[in-house]
Amino acid sequence: QVQLVQSGGVLVQPGVSLMLSCAASGFTFSSYYMCWVRQAPRKGPEWGSGIDTGGASTYYADSVKGRFSISRDNAKNTLFLQMNRMETEDTALYYCARDMGDSNLGFEYDYWGQGTQVTVSS
Repeated sequence: QVQLVQSGGVLVQPGVSLMLSCAASGFTFSSYYMCWVRQAPRKGPEWGSGIDTGGASTYYADSVKGRFSISRDNAKNTLFLQMNRMETEDTALYYCARDMGDSNLGFEYDYWGQGTQVTVSS
């Protein structure tokens, strides 16, 4: 069955860097666009970044553009999110998600990771 398994939660200080990972199994990972979606406390889900099947094209929300970087290793069926210069506003539950788009981001997701709690606090 399809599984997306994320790395564990962390508490970090503002300004530091952090990388999240998402290991995929049960489907042909290289055939799907993938995304990271986050949900901050008392807020709705927010799409943060997406990546095409080969990893050549990446897409970012304005809130993370220039600080976060999405990437993938199709040989290892793994999705990554490199987060730099982290801010307290980045505190959220982060999910990797399989995008349902065919040849572009669809912004609809059929499978989700279990979520990784990231807390940015001094």
